[in-house]
Amino acid sequence: MVAALAVALAAGCLGSADANVPASTPAAAPPPATDPNDPNALDRVLQDLQDKAAGLKSYQVNMDYVFKQPLLESQQRRTGVLYYAKLDGRSSLRIDFQTLQQDEEKPQTYRQQYLFDGVWLWEIDHQLKTATRRQLTEPNQPVDAFSLASKHVPVLGFSKVEDLRRQFEITLVPEPATAPTPRRHLHLKVKPDSAYQDDYVTIDVWIDSKIGLPVRVEAGTPEEDVYVIQLADPKVNTELEPKLFQVDLPRDFSVEVVPLQRKTTSATGA
Repeated sequence: MVAALAVALAAGCLGSADANVPASTPAAAPPPATDPNDPNALDRVLQDLQDKAAGLKSYQVNMDYVFKQPLLESQQRRTGVLYYAKLDGRSSLRIDFQTLQQDEEKPQTYRQQYLFDGVWLWEIDHQLKTATRRQLTEPNQPVDAFSLASKHVPVLGFSKVEDLRRQFEITLVPEPATAPTPRRHLHLKVKPDSAYQDDYVTIDVWIDSKIGLPVRVEAGTPEEDVYVIQLADPKVNTELEPKLFQVDLPRDFSVEVVPLQRKTTSATGA
């Protein structure tokens, strides 16, 4: 599920700091249309994402997440909500999956949660009544949720442009004139010596040009599996209650604690 969580974070992290300004503030003008034939167009799109990610303080978005395994003729679809906020000097994340659909069956209520406070990742399954509390870093070295995700998948806006270019061949794909809304389409192809070569082959991101937010992310793996995430109704830099990121487990849930795996060094001398 780490890859799934990472892709979900990658989808969510592209938010613009200007998407939900107060009603009294004039809305920013939409960015000019992007011409893929312009040699500087790609650089401007990547820099625009970098600039907007720097102002991200909170993010809430509805998520439709699909995991396809064509070789097994299998597909899983989950729907839920992603929440992110910077609180008290550290970031907090919550993903609430509410439904699960297997192949062509009817969607079922199936609640799964992921909460991350910069140090501990909680994975909670309400059907199985189980929870795993996994330590991902030292208590005095908390990490941002999106920075954590970048270890598993490139997080546009939070990954440096030069790092992205080192790992991927990046192109700006022309969108068809019949597209219902103006979008920017980025295609990332993994380079042979990329750190992501064992995890992904390609990653595609579609960004709504009017608000600067992602609406779709697709990632293909070497095993020909495909992740597809569609995002809707984003709320950016609005107030999120701190209690939203608190873990409140029923008493009959079992809890497994997985401590941080620290590197050990061999003793020398003797």
